[in-house]
Amino acid sequence: MRIRTIFVALVLLLAASFAAPQATAPHDPPLIDASGYQKILEQYHGKPILITFWATWCEPCRDEFPMLNELIKEYQPKGLKVVGVNLDDEGDLILTRRFIARYKPAFPNFRKKAGGQSAFVQAVLPGWSGAIPASFFYAPDGRQIGHLLGENDRATYEAAIRQLLASNTSAATGK
Repeated sequence: MRIRTIFVALVLLLAASFAAPQATAPHDPPLIDASGYQKILEQYHGKPILITFWATWCEPCRDEFPMLNELIKEYQPKGLKVVGVNLDDEGDLILTRRFIARYKPAFPNFRKKAGGQSAFVQAVLPGWSGAIPASFFYAPDGRQIGHLLGENDRATYEAAIRQLLASNTSAATGK
């Protein structure tokens, strides 16, 4: 009887230790709306920033994400800031968590709040349909100086990033 009690206690202890990591949810990206997007731009004012929009259901987004991680590691020391905005529905939060756990973004991510789609996309770029993947480039003075809509390769991103960083240099030198 005593051996059985010890065995049951050990099984319960092991079960608790395996369940504990799963009980802790990962840090979910904060929710934003159109005004939250403007706050992100204000937060990064004075810095060159790339804001990329993605979703777990978007295959080109999944293809670009590892490349964006590599680019931030390469260009962050040169002043580049990157922010991701997830456009998954609220019901896809588990997929978003898995995506973030798998790709381990090297940059902060946010999630768009449900509703207000039209106001949100107009706050980003008037006339934008909201199609993704989409990345927007902002100069340190807050002006949007470019965007990439649809799937793009590394060379295209690097050219846009170099142009963005050059705008940072010219702003700093007054050119």
